[in-house]
Amino acid sequence: MSFLTFLATTFTPYYYRVPAISLILITAFDSHLANTIMISESKRFYVVDALRGFAIISIMLLHNIEHFDFYYVPENIPQWMAAIDQGIWDTMFFLFGGKSYAMFALLFGLTFYIQMHNQEKRGEDFRPRFAWRMFLLLIFGIINSAFFQGDILSIYAVLGVLLIPVARLNDKAVFVIALILFLQPYEMVRLFMAIQNPDMQLSDPTSWAYFGKMGEYAGGESLLATIKGNLTNGKVAVLLWNWENGRYFHILALFMFGMLAGRRKLFAWNSENKRFWIKALIISAVAFIPLFAIQSSTGSLIESEAIRRSFTIIQSSWTNLCFMVILLSGFVVLFHSKRMQKALNIFTPIGKMSLSNYVFQSIVGATIYYGFGFGLYQHANTTPAFLIGLVLAVITWFGCNWWAGQYKRGPLETIWHKATWFNSEKRHH
Repeated sequence: MSFLTFLATTFTPYYYRVPAISLILITAFDSHLANTIMISESKRFYVVDALRGFAIISIMLLHNIEHFDFYYVPENIPQWMAAIDQGIWDTMFFLFGGKSYAMFALLFGLTFYIQMHNQEKRGEDFRPRFAWRMFLLLIFGIINSAFFQGDILSIYAVLGVLLIPVARLNDKAVFVIALILFLQPYEMVRLFMAIQNPDMQLSDPTSWAYFGKMGEYAGGESLLATIKGNLTNGKVAVLLWNWENGRYFHILALFMFGMLAGRRKLFAWNSENKRFWIKALIISAVAFIPLFAIQSSTGSLIESEAIRRSFTIIQSSWTNLCFMVILLSGFVVLFHSKRMQKALNIFTPIGKMSLSNYVFQSIVGATIYYGFGFGLYQHANTTPAFLIGLVLAVITWFGCNWWAGQYKRGPLETIWHKATWFNSEKRHH
């Protein structure tokens, strides 16, 4: 619940009528936060690009130690190496598991607001164009899914369309909708039913059966068989898994929170927002401690499997999003410090090409680990896979820096942009 407090405080002017939240708002945030100083919106928020780049690199590292969804532990690993593997695995998932995708989703909603607002200033309605843009993103997602079944682009494309009906609602209405989605309503109902009947028997998640079939094609030497398997069995597995873990509700909620953050100009750097991000960092850090403690002890505290499963999905998603706010707010504050800006700015060119980099890592990763390529899933345990991820991150950085010096947008970003405005009389930016 502490993370909900943070979300509520983000939009102070609209929720003072709710008693429980108003007390927190009065004690936690300055009342004048709503009067954030406006700056020129034509100026690019480099911190947003850097955040995207940071998310892309962290996703790349996670995907590598997972062998791009092809989970396989090589045999005869020395005990000392297994201990290192476990340490890297636990650390990476503690830092980025369930957090990087959340950050990406928040920034997706922010970008939607920026594009929507820019067109409104020209007197145009961006919503029809955005629907077409999401269709194009779906195509990119399907192409990406052919190599990596865990693709998130196609999910973003479908859920992104749901931003259209709420795009012109006032902030309070959008916040309420997002908050309801954030609370995991479906899983809340399941939890209530489980409490009423704690002894009810649960079957294994449906997605497990589909994931179990992955070895039939990902480990084989046929690229065509892998593509077919990823687009059929693999896609069903991932869609089911996201549903079973409440991801759809949270992705859409984060889209909306990102849109609201854009409306409040929270990524524009000024004294007001500096105080906001520092307070967000402190509150989320304090809130994370008890949330993580509960998450770590859920198995011993709750005996009923029916209750434990739904409670874990709800509680873990809240905990992950709380830690995501720690990463996000900490990054924003450090990015604007003189000592750290140069270091963190290395992520900016990567973030400007986030679409290209996401697809690039899927194609390269599948080639490295799957059977049709080098088949390293059989040999690369967590430690070497993590080192491969680091090498790919460095290559990505060099490539993006070179490309940025030659072109305005990344290769797939250029295609996406031109296709978005293909029949427009004006060229939009």
